Amino acid sequence: MPKMKTNRGAAKRFKRTGTGKFVYAKSHANHILSKKSRKRKRNLRKSHLVDKTNVKCLRLIMPN
Repeated sequence: MPKMKTNRGAAKRFKRTGTGKFVYAKSHANHILSKKSRKRKRNLRKSHLVDKTNVKCLRLIMPN
């Protein structure tokens, strides 16, 4: 049986924590920042956990 391949697009967007959860960076924090509030931009800097409903799919496309 061949090796399972990692989805490279997902590998660039998600990282696995030590406990096996997945974290990702929020989008919309790159440009046109003048119209976004200070609070909104501050919250976009933080990393966020993937919801448990999507973890099963991520485990399949990121086996390693």
